[in-house]
Amino acid sequence: MSENVDAATGRKRRSKRVLTPSQKYEIWLRLIRQEVTIAEAAAAEQVDRSTIMRIKQVAKDGALAALAASKPGVGARQRDYELERANAEVARLSEACKELAVKLVLIEGKGGWG
Repeated sequence: MSENVDAATGRKRRSKRVLTPSQKYEIWLRLIRQEVTIAEAAAAEQVDRSTIMRIKQVAKDGALAALAASKPGVGARQRDYELERANAEVARLSEACKELAVKLVLIEGKGGWG
């Protein structure tokens, strides 16, 4: 990696290196498998050790969040809002039909229908 001179301190420092998500994942896998140490991974990728430690922490946090969100058994299904609206409309119309049937019986019953 090319090194720059910091104007304030006069020290050499590395240019910022941006790792892709797949590179970060591979680094994390190697750390988990204990194929490399944090220092070795940092040297191989030409980044600071704190970058490697941050990758490790973010991966751990993400895994814990995903495990906490997962539930045993059947996965949650997507809500079918259209079906819910249609069922509500059927229930509303059923109640309206019942009311009309009662009114019809009452009206025809008063007219001497029985």
